[in-house]
Amino acid sequence: MTAVAENAAQLRAALAEVADPADAFQLQRFFKTGPGEYGAGDVFIGVRVPVTRSIAKRFATLPLTEIDALLDSPVHEHRLAALVILNGRFAAASKPRTFDDKARAAMVELYLAAVRRGRVNNWDLVDVSAENIIGPWLLDKPRDLLFELADAESLWERRVALLSSFAFIKAGDATTTFELSERLFADRRDLIQKALGWMLREVGKRIDEQLLTDFLDKHAPEMGRTALSYAVERLAPAQRVAYRAAR
Repeated sequence: MTAVAENAAQLRAALAEVADPADAFQLQRFFKTGPGEYGAGDVFIGVRVPVTRSIAKRFATLPLTEIDALLDSPVHEHRLAALVILNGRFAAASKPRTFDDKARAAMVELYLAAVRRGRVNNWDLVDVSAENIIGPWLLDKPRDLLFELADAESLWERRVALLSSFAFIKAGDATTTFELSERLFADRRDLIQKALGWMLREVGKRIDEQLLTDFLDKHAPEMGRTALSYAVERLAPAQRVAYRAAR
């Protein structure tokens, strides 16, 4: 018997089977989909993240064309499932025994195209994907791309830039995170402030607290309150008070 190739329609049907209208209502409120909110117009069918991830695992070999089709869906859970699958595909192509740089490049191209046409368009979608795709791709490459994204008007492209740097932090390198942070200090949008502070906090947690405090000694007065509050969360109480008072 000939195997039937997985396709986007099958994944959409699998998600529809477990969709819950009550959860859809709650998720649309949580992800700020009302008029004028950051997720305005986004559509949820009511599938929680662990369930979406579980279903996505069943479609691990979904072709890239089908992943791209899911990324163009108006339904949030479809796009999330697509990114979970893309993460897995990229990780597999990055392992020493199954390394495939041509496949990795194709996935990065697909992902960036989706980001730039506004399909990775909520904080959970950015956070689940940027550090797992763009970050690892750029570990051994020039990082100009991230500064191009940081200079974009789109909130989501800017957040992709910051979250991609998480991969560098995990590898012990804070330089790009610091450079991006300096570039984005003036962006007072809440989801950029939170991402910026979060990445700085991770520098102190995962690399060296002294690196973080040296950076804050220089830049705390010019940081937004939200970013600074997130950045100092793991510091001693007296340090937190002092940095917050520096604004």
